[in-house]
Amino acid sequence: MASREALLNVLAQDGEIGDSREFCKHLDWDHEVFVGIMKSLASRQMIEVKEVSENVTVVSAEGRESVEAGGSPEYRVLSAIEPGITKDELQNKVGPKLFKIGFSYCMKNKWVAIASDTNVVSKKVDAISDDVYHLLKDLEHKQPSAEQLKALKARKLIENVTRKKYSVIKGAEFSTEIRELTTDLTADILNSGAWEKLAFKPYNFARDVQGRKPDAGNLNTLLKMRTMYREIFLEMGFEEMPTNNFVESSFWNFDALFQPQQHPARDAHDTFFLSAPAETLKLPADYVAKVKDMHENGGEGSIGWRYDWKESEAKKNLLRTHTTAVSSRMLYALAKEKEFSPKKFFSIDRVFRNESLDATHLAEFHQVEGLVADYNLTLGNLMGIIRQFFEKLGITKLKFKPAYNPYTEPSMEVFSWHEHHKKWLEIGNSGVFRPEMLRPMGLPKGVQVIAWGLSLERPTMIKYGISNIRTLVGYKLRIPKLQSAAICRRSDKLVEKEAEES
Repeated sequence: MASREALLNVLAQDGEIGDSREFCKHLDWDHEVFVGIMKSLASRQMIEVKEVSENVTVVSAEGRESVEAGGSPEYRVLSAIEPGITKDELQNKVGPKLFKIGFSYCMKNKWVAIASDTNVVSKKVDAISDDVYHLLKDLEHKQPSAEQLKALKARKLIENVTRKKYSVIKGAEFSTEIRELTTDLTADILNSGAWEKLAFKPYNFARDVQGRKPDAGNLNTLLKMRTMYREIFLEMGFEEMPTNNFVESSFWNFDALFQPQQHPARDAHDTFFLSAPAETLKLPADYVAKVKDMHENGGEGSIGWRYDWKESEAKKNLLRTHTTAVSSRMLYALAKEKEFSPKKFFSIDRVFRNESLDATHLAEFHQVEGLVADYNLTLGNLMGIIRQFFEKLGITKLKFKPAYNPYTEPSMEVFSWHEHHKKWLEIGNSGVFRPEMLRPMGLPKGVQVIAWGLSLERPTMIKYGISNIRTLVGYKLRIPKLQSAAICRRSDKLVEKEAEES
């Protein structure tokens, strides 16, 4: 039986063990148990160990199933054939999996025949030699021919593996007597003088020895980017808006933004509407009346949308499709102040859209909202703020494209170059809020608002070289990637390298 004492006694007599596997086979020892004993003695410097890797051919899991069953699939199927048995009856008898493999080889070897009229299976041979079974059973002791190895590999009955074996010799502290090692030097041991007779376990003070990594959580890459976004906004003098209401009314989400009630974005194919509670219970009546008038009749040089605005549509509850709904609330509150003062607001939170999931789209994602309310603002101010924000983030390849939004004019889409996809990827939308949106709120004439809604996920993909947005959240999230993801200023070459690795 394998033991530390037995191993030491062998070394004391023979001086060395050249091949641990051959040694264990000779003494009928379990090799894994031997390895455990060997490492225990090596840590005490009683033995020295040298590891050797070797490539060997072993029986696979499917092959072991045949060995344990006492025959190859074709042999077992052939043995199950009785006079008058049909093909279906034979399959039920041996099972579908065994039948599928075994019967096909029986046919290939011309061991059986099937009557075309009755489907009865009959044997064409009286007896066979189950060569496959014997080759697998004796694989460890007898090497098959090259042709036989090729056939067994084709059937996945054997496989090549890298296996470790060890050679063992006596160590500096070799002895057939095992002394228990003391691991801690205590005050009692020092005061009593017992340390003079005790054997201590050696400490490893090597510089390359790493301690055990502590169990700890890791920040999601998105949370790191969100923190960075927030710090940049605060550094630029912005004030954070409250965004704790995922459920919003259609009024604040659409109507207050001068978005018509027949707009495609308000369709159930694009927006998640709530069934309970289906409607909001409270809206500011005076503001609702002004919004209704602007939609129907226009103002400030606009003719409006020219349709019958319905309050029932505005009351419908939904999961907010953008955090611009929060901006509309903040601007309405700003307009109610006695004296207007310029403001810069931002928010970062989740929004929801009825999207089909793919490599660049999610149904639940983050929107980064920002706005500036002041006099004499231009499109140049908007482009400058957005560019400054992304430069602080480390993303410099930006492009602006004219666009259309119901509540901004002029409007721009923001694109950034993605090195992995080799294309410009949309990362946000922006524009100057229209007077039709601002005047019903009561903001003074001359006050303009520039605003933008950016993605959190897509810039994260660009910054970290991630090709599939679904690996940032959900079941496709890779924990090792989280543990190694550092937030830092990246060079283009590093981004390209990470893109290749992902």
